Amino acid sequence: ETTGTVVPECPVIPLGERVDCFPDLGCLQRGCCWSPLDERNAPWCFFSTNHGYSVVREERPNIYSEFYLHPSHPPSFHISYFQSFSKISDAHNQRFEVPHEHIKPPATHPSGSFNYEVELTHNPFGFQVRRAATKKVLFDTTMGPLVFADQYLQLSARLPSHNIYGLGEHVHQNYRHDTNWRTWPIFSRDSFPNGGTHNLYGHYPYFLCLEDESGKSFGVFLMNSNAMEVTLQPAPAVTYRTIGGVLDFYILLGDTPEQVVHEFLELIGMPMIPPYWSLGFQLSRWDYGSLEEVKRTVERNRAVDLPYDIQYTDIDYMEDKKDFTYDEVNFKDLPQFADYLHEKGQKYILILDPAIATSKRINGPYEAYDRGTQKNAWVTEADGKTPIVGEVWPGVAVFPDYTNPSCKEWWTDEYVRLFKEIKHDALWIDMNEVSNFMKGSIKGCDDNNLNYPPFTPSILDGVLYSKTLCMDSKQTWGNHYDVHSLYGYAMVLATRDALERVFEGNRSLILTRSSFPGVGKYSGHWLGDNAANWNDIKWAIPGMLEFGLFGIPYIGADICGFFDDVSEELCRRWMQVGAFYPFSRNHNAQHYKPQDPAVFGVDSLLLNTSKHYLNIRYTLLPYLYTLFYKAHTTGDTVVRPVMHEFYSDSNTWTVDRQFLWGKHLLITPVLDPVSPCTGSGSRITVRKQQVQMYLPADKLGLHIRGGAILPIQRPAVTTVYSRRNPMGLIVALDDNNRAAGELFWDDGDSRGILTKSDAVSGELTIQVMHSGYNDPNNLKFENITVLGVSSPPMTVNVTHNNNNVVVSTFKYDTVKQVLYLKDLNLILGQNYTVRWDQVSDPTPETQRFDCYPEPNSDPTKCRARGCIWGVGLKYTHTHTHARSFNITRNAGLRSSGRPESPDINSLRVEIKYHTADLLQFKIYDPTNKRFEVPVPLNVPSTPETDETKRLYIVQVKKQPFGIQVIRKSTGTLIWDSALPGFTFSNLFIQVSTRLSSDYVYGFGETEHTSYKHDLNYHTWGMFTKDQPPGYKLNGYGVHPFYMGLETTADAHGVLLLNSNAMDVTFQPTPALTYRTLGGILDFYIVMGPTPELVVEEYTALIGRPVLPAYWSLGFQLCRYGYANDTEIADLYREMRAAGIPYDVQYADIDYMERQLDFVLDSQFQGLPALVDHMRGEGMRFIFILDPAIGANETTTYTAFDRGVEEDVFIKWPKQLSNDIVWGKVWPDFPGVVVNESYAAFPDFFMNRTATWWHREISDFYNKTMKFDGLWIDMNEPSSFVHGTVGEKCLGPPVYDNPPYMPPLESSHRGLNHKTLCMNSQQHLSDGTPVKHYDVHNLYGWSHTKPTYDALLSVTGKRGIVVTRSTYPSSGKWAGHWLGDNNSSWDQLYKSIIGMMEFSLFGFSYTGADICGFFNPAEFEMCLRWTQLGAFYPYSRNHNGKFNPRQDPVSWNASFSEASRDVLNIRYTLLPYLYTLMFYAHSEGSTVVRPLLHEFVSDRKTWDIHRQFLWGPALLISPVLDEAKAIEVKGQMITMPTPLDHINLHVRGGYILPWQKPENNTHYSRKNPLGLIVALSDNGTAQGSLFWDDGEGIGE
Repeated sequence: ETTGTVVPECPVIPLGERVDCFPDLGCLQRGCCWSPLDERNAPWCFFSTNHGYSVVREERPNIYSEFYLHPSHPPSFHISYFQSFSKISDAHNQRFEVPHEHIKPPATHPSGSFNYEVELTHNPFGFQVRRAATKKVLFDTTMGPLVFADQYLQLSARLPSHNIYGLGEHVHQNYRHDTNWRTWPIFSRDSFPNGGTHNLYGHYPYFLCLEDESGKSFGVFLMNSNAMEVTLQPAPAVTYRTIGGVLDFYILLGDTPEQVVHEFLELIGMPMIPPYWSLGFQLSRWDYGSLEEVKRTVERNRAVDLPYDIQYTDIDYMEDKKDFTYDEVNFKDLPQFADYLHEKGQKYILILDPAIATSKRINGPYEAYDRGTQKNAWVTEADGKTPIVGEVWPGVAVFPDYTNPSCKEWWTDEYVRLFKEIKHDALWIDMNEVSNFMKGSIKGCDDNNLNYPPFTPSILDGVLYSKTLCMDSKQTWGNHYDVHSLYGYAMVLATRDALERVFEGNRSLILTRSSFPGVGKYSGHWLGDNAANWNDIKWAIPGMLEFGLFGIPYIGADICGFFDDVSEELCRRWMQVGAFYPFSRNHNAQHYKPQDPAVFGVDSLLLNTSKHYLNIRYTLLPYLYTLFYKAHTTGDTVVRPVMHEFYSDSNTWTVDRQFLWGKHLLITPVLDPVSPCTGSGSRITVRKQQVQMYLPADKLGLHIRGGAILPIQRPAVTTVYSRRNPMGLIVALDDNNRAAGELFWDDGDSRGILTKSDAVSGELTIQVMHSGYNDPNNLKFENITVLGVSSPPMTVNVTHNNNNVVVSTFKYDTVKQVLYLKDLNLILGQNYTVRWDQVSDPTPETQRFDCYPEPNSDPTKCRARGCIWGVGLKYTHTHTHARSFNITRNAGLRSSGRPESPDINSLRVEIKYHTADLLQFKIYDPTNKRFEVPVPLNVPSTPETDETKRLYIVQVKKQPFGIQVIRKSTGTLIWDSALPGFTFSNLFIQVSTRLSSDYVYGFGETEHTSYKHDLNYHTWGMFTKDQPPGYKLNGYGVHPFYMGLETTADAHGVLLLNSNAMDVTFQPTPALTYRTLGGILDFYIVMGPTPELVVEEYTALIGRPVLPAYWSLGFQLCRYGYANDTEIADLYREMRAAGIPYDVQYADIDYMERQLDFVLDSQFQGLPALVDHMRGEGMRFIFILDPAIGANETTTYTAFDRGVEEDVFIKWPKQLSNDIVWGKVWPDFPGVVVNESYAAFPDFFMNRTATWWHREISDFYNKTMKFDGLWIDMNEPSSFVHGTVGEKCLGPPVYDNPPYMPPLESSHRGLNHKTLCMNSQQHLSDGTPVKHYDVHNLYGWSHTKPTYDALLSVTGKRGIVVTRSTYPSSGKWAGHWLGDNNSSWDQLYKSIIGMMEFSLFGFSYTGADICGFFNPAEFEMCLRWTQLGAFYPYSRNHNGKFNPRQDPVSWNASFSEASRDVLNIRYTLLPYLYTLMFYAHSEGSTVVRPLLHEFVSDRKTWDIHRQFLWGPALLISPVLDEAKAIEVKGQMITMPTPLDHINLHVRGGYILPWQKPENNTHYSRKNPLGLIVALSDNGTAQGSLFWDDGEGIGE
């Protein structure tokens, strides 16, 4: 010992490498370094580099080395010691060392070379352990000094990586440790595992460290049972601080993590192999209250055929919670309970706690206590004589000293007595930390250095005796201070002796709460008293993985949680994952509602999914049991981290939300509420990737690793029965067509059969490696399933004892690539070879159709769903009668993979030849009426029966079913749905067709970047939504119509009359796939053959476009954000002064009082007079009306009140509620923000709603102000909340969140995002109730006709209605603008595409908001847009609130002049435009016309969308950006286009009528007309003019 003063050496030490110097003591007086920081985690007081011990003598006996040391820097207490490789103890005084039952010091010198090297540093003392092969330092104690005092021992070591796992028992929220200064106390304690860093039930100073991607790993075990703490720091490094014993380290080197586990278990004892029945499912709860309630629980779970082996009783079975007794009132028949269970093949487990009551029993002495006292079986106070007394469940109690041989005898004797009285099958021991409800004892604890040591680790409560015994109490092994954490270990050893006495060598089971390394040799463990929450279901996985490291593979958590009432969703998900806990028990606490599966109901999803996964568990029990055999014999883990198998992938180092059974079965549970398809038997080929899986409410993820052979057995309700059933094998071939596996089988007494199976290239070998058991059930392998067989076999045969037998009963699934071998009868315990011959797949993979339309699809996910990339078959043509026949689903194929949407097995197909150029085919369910779109179409009452007149031929294909439509004149196949993937289920319908060419136009409403579709795997969702234009964002309308150009330059059109949410996918085949979420398939094909004829035929079907009033072709101004009527009046005066043609002024929702329909705002009281004044000068006025009606006004609001009286608003189905489905839109609640307002949505399908709407419009016109047209907006319908106020939709959630969700904007939020709940109920005009789910896309359509009818009736004139939301045939009543666009250059050319598409859709009156709605406009862009917009049929400048004005007079004189000039051209040509509108209305021709419609023989026009035509004769070539080129006769030419010009060309051969322009059409229509004649090359021209009063109603 040195007593002189040593000056500490304190160089700059990196923060992560500082070692805390005496965490709760002084610093400088300890001779340490002091350097405070702004980072509190890192120590401010840390050891100097010259602190510690130095070696004074070295000795080398045969089997170890000894080093005698002295301290070189004296702390307040110090002592010399010697070191034997990894054991540091006192050289002069005997100290406590763990009396481990299995770990013994080496008796002989190890032979062979070492795979480690040890290097000693003498002053200050330290050592390094290196891996011999790589020289990598694994454990380096030279980073900090050794401290060795009587009650404070500290050692630090630098580690090679941050991949540290283990240390316990705690709740670690992640499997891999955080090394950012985390301190974990270790000291066994009865506490709740609630996610904190406190110490729990067991004591495990052991960790595993993965060094790197090589897999090389090592473990460090400190065999010390005293209270301690372990700190992990960023160096990375570990620091141990313990308060007693010795530092007895074991460092275990392995080439893999799994090998390290093998070595650790060889050191502490290999795990027990549990009895087979203990792998069955188990039920328990604390406080059933009576045996009758236990039996009711048993019976209800038996009644539903739940796989279920074991029933428990907790302490409530005892008399007053006293061990070795039972409640003779509430549990009077308990002695016969085991027989009751055994009759049905079930087992019974009961509980014992260590604490023994000192009080008497109800009817006499408590003999167990008396006999224990006679044997001096109790832990004593410090005097070694007086039993220490505390309080636990039975009240005042004493505590058995299981380290005392007399106590062990007493315990065994009492257990034998108990078993004779109450038969049972295994024992559960609890509260053995040891737990005491008093602090120390009923007397308290003395003030001494054992109860209050100089240093207390950071344990829970900070007091060693909290909730346990005084530390100075005495046991045979020593002071409780030293042996506290061994209490559970000693109890397990004593219980092992007791069970061996009772069961006489037959295998039973111990389940213990408190544990220490080596307990797994005899016992299993559960993770303690968790709670019913989503955290605890997650944290159970790291807990199980850690106990795999600790040598206790029989591990699990209380399924559904011990504390708290559990929700159905959480319990359902927990039952799913709990089916794969090695120890699978559902257990809950006193006073909480029952949570056994059957209590949720016979038809409950929870029960059904529980049975499903428990049946899978029982099927796989032979595999699980074999894993336990491997754990018992070699130390393999059972529940295994993904990292143990895939350590070379660093992504696996932190995976702890999945786990493996052994090497081969991956379990991926859902551990969060409402979580993102996997199928059965299909190969997944992705590697090292995150894969999103579709895991609906009743599913978790299970994947078999390629290369595995899993033994299985047909399940039953208990293992007694399942063990009698035939066995089988699942062979999962790897990428090299290999697989291997093992089966261990015995009767529970370890006399087993060990069978090994190998599969290589079509040959499966079953070989018996050891046979010591003949199963009495004559078990046989009945079925073998081989996954990953790439092609169907020609033959299968089995060889046994040189006899070859051909297998006739086999089946091959071409989709899943699975071979099923049936009825094999291969006797267990004998050798066999099974061979199958493979041939190449006769079907080439040519054309692929998406079986996995969800996001991130790929070939692997397609196969996982049960599909292939090639030819498939879903439905078969079974019966034909003329053009109406049935088809049935192919029962040999799996369903579409969406359980919430069952497939419809039998369908009806009708084909109708309406006209020579119109064909319809319809597919529907003939037995159950499904929703059909109530949009009336114009079809003839009798079909075209003369086949020679038809432009088409129809063929029906049988294998697979499909319809083919062929153009008769060219032989072109324009429709061919005889393709894979046809699916017709309740909520998901899919059909694909080949296309005639790559040229497809249409589908909307969505912003497209080109008029021609890109067929390179693009999907477009269709579902009406208040969504400004954006790429692939579903917009305001739905138009499932396209025009296809054939390679012959012929054209056709296809309409799918379906109003459900849908999407369409194009692919380069070329092909098209439709997916819709309901209704039926109702297709109409128009045959053209020219593009213009396609539109004419289509509008003849759906209705010709409306003829707008002449004045509505004039220029129009609007903005959202007029502050008052004065702003409108000023604008009108400025426009007149500038002489800019201008016909229509709008008022947006600003004119309304708080945005209430039909109510004039106080700032617009002068508007009626202004409107009258403007109309007197030939102007027209249009007002906006939204459908949503303010609903919670504090004063009378007539529109709403009358709507309620007349029952016009959308409501819930009556079985759910009779209430209106409230939403929130513009109307503000008086004086309150919009979030407090309610709105109701009229159901415009109903005739009474149309009447109500007509009256409200009429009253506004006659009592408030006049108008000439109506603008209806927000009618998708839009709502500012999702579904309804409160956002809790009533009824089945499947309609808001269907099993398949198209790629819509915010699809993850559900269909009800920004609109109504899909289960809202509407009524068609005939009274038929329908779900909003089916008619959502028709809301704008239903809104438009009543508005149009009201306008005509109220004004007596034609006017115009402009609507935002549209559906096929909306154009009969209204025009459409392209929505709330953005003020940017790209919107100019995109507006041309939009107008051309709406020309296809039957809308002639279309346009975009000139200069853009959102964001400020820029001068040049706005001027170019004004020039372009002057040739929009619907020409309106409109911008949004808070943006600067952008009307023509808001810029400067040059802008006004250029605007006037271009609008004067428009007004000059209005007679021509009006004539085009007439022809559109009467014949269905287009107004805005793509060039390809007129020049279809020139293929270059097929791609043009930056120019357009008015009718056939006027070409508009606007400036859309820097490019200023047009195409003329097959050539591109560049034309000068100054800022004040737009290029216009009249086509030769046409005559255009014109009229001198004026400031508005009222005056221009009075001017003389003229003609522009453009002669063709041959000197001819033609044209026409339609003229009327411009606004009359009539034919």
